[in-house]
Amino acid sequence: MLVELRAENYAVIDHAMATLGPGLNLLTGETGAGKSILVDALALLMGGKASAEVVRHGAEKAVVACVFESTPGAESILEENGIDAEGGEIILRREILASGKGRVFVNNQPATVAVLRQLAPELALVHAQTESLASFDQAQQRTLLDRFAGISTDAVAEAHARWRTAEEKLNELLTGEQDRLRMVDLWSYQRKEIESARLETGEDEKLETEKRVLANAEKLYAAAMGAFEQLYEGGASAEAALRAALRNVEELARYDAHFADAAQQLASARAVVGDVSATLRDYAEGIDASPERLAEIEDRLALLERLKRKYGKTVAEVIAFGEDAAAKLAQVEDRDEILKVLREELKQAETAYRKAASALSAERRAAAAKLAKLAEAQINSLAMKVKFAIDVVPADSDSAGDKSGSGSGHGLSRPEDGAEKDRALAPAGDGSGAPSGAAWTAHGWDAIAFRIATNPGEPLKPLTEIASGGEMSRVMLALKVAVEESAANATKSGSMKGAKKKATPRTLVFDEIDIGIGGRAAEAVGQKLKSLARGQQVLCVTHLPQIAAFADQHLAVEKRESQGRTRTQIRVLDDAARTREVARMLSGAKVTETSLKHAAQMIAASR
Repeated sequence: MLVELRAENYAVIDHAMATLGPGLNLLTGETGAGKSILVDALALLMGGKASAEVVRHGAEKAVVACVFESTPGAESILEENGIDAEGGEIILRREILASGKGRVFVNNQPATVAVLRQLAPELALVHAQTESLASFDQAQQRTLLDRFAGISTDAVAEAHARWRTAEEKLNELLTGEQDRLRMVDLWSYQRKEIESARLETGEDEKLETEKRVLANAEKLYAAAMGAFEQLYEGGASAEAALRAALRNVEELARYDAHFADAAQQLASARAVVGDVSATLRDYAEGIDASPERLAEIEDRLALLERLKRKYGKTVAEVIAFGEDAAAKLAQVEDRDEILKVLREELKQAETAYRKAASALSAERRAAAAKLAKLAEAQINSLAMKVKFAIDVVPADSDSAGDKSGSGSGHGLSRPEDGAEKDRALAPAGDGSGAPSGAAWTAHGWDAIAFRIATNPGEPLKPLTEIASGGEMSRVMLALKVAVEESAANATKSGSMKGAKKKATPRTLVFDEIDIGIGGRAAEAVGQKLKSLARGQQVLCVTHLPQIAAFADQHLAVEKRESQGRTRTQIRVLDDAARTREVARMLSGAKVTETSLKHAAQMIAASR
């Protein structure tokens, strides 16, 4: 929900802030007061294109900002872009300098317009008079249709992921096959060279130690035997001294028990000296001053060093390199078998995707006929006389590009039931109507096209080709009401199973939806806005009292002069002020008792 909208030095607005609430929020005021400018400001915060022309004359920069209640989807987008969350709110701010440059902040952290565009579908959908209608592209139309039907694309997305993985694995093998064949001789040589060396992990370290011993054999023998003599063999050896001292201490212990521990310690020391002496003797006797062994070790180390320079920093890395070369050779040798397995996996994945995508298309076509009929009735109740159709066709088929709207019922191209069954098993691009893999996506292979003819005798054209912003707003209102009423009815009837249908968290914004209507049609628009606002927040700019009477919260945009400059302010109206504003809209500048009574009756009737 949009909580607050603020603009500073934006167009004719010096400083204005609107505090919004749940339900239906209506903006009214005199022509030129700045109502639609506020909608444009919100569109800018949803990633719209900025221009230096929006900066108020004499100001250095224009600032627009808003506060939305956060949603799980919006928080995920923030996390993906490295932006910290701000509790349960999302704060958007955009600055446009007079030079044309600008800055974007999300939760007071620097961001980009691209981030605003990512957040927009989670926060608000703005139908401004100046918008290009690009926001209501095929993706939006598909989302609206799927929501109406309670369609889940999870099964198709899972099948699509399996198919892409299988296709990538097969393509990787096929694409690299020529390179692999050229590398076979090299891999064979590398494997043979490494395997013939019969390497052992860590053997280079062991050989280096043995080399040091052999290179210094005489010094090591002399040192070991010298220590042995001093500790054990010599007449003045440590062992002899300890033995003599132990006899004396044992004699003392016979008369004084205090020396018993000392005698044990000396005995232990003598045992330690004996063990060390034995180790030294064994080490000296084991020294082999063989020049042949030394030369053998040096040759082995030279081989290991050569292999490490070519294949890895350590013997373990060289061994791993050899194993990798052997695996590549095995893959080339087993190529036919591997290709057979991968092609079978791809075939199964393709079949699963076609089945899931075909079932999804059938659901969408059935839902499209129902939604087209409901939407046409809703649109025509808003002072329009249109024909409305929804096409669901394969994305790369000829019918996907057909803008005539010809076909059955509401301009749909629907195959016979038997053809539909065959399509699920047909290979891509085989002429059965199923599109090739290039059109396959995680949400199916359908191209969704909303088409409309706004005047009798005219052909159906894409919805986005409607010239009138007011007409587009009314069409969008009718569509949204049709979808939300269907969701509400499904919930009440219990036909909505699981969590297939989710409440849309976005704020819907309609700018001057009442262009060209009045009387009963205007009242119908008000009723539809009120109905839509039961499930989500709606912000609407209107000039008609019949619509203003339905507001849950009424905001008046007023323009006044101060110190030779025009200033705009926004007031949230209480009951009395609201009645007076509706009366002004009924009677003009002069509010009469009659218009006040009429306004009060209209507001009471809307409740």
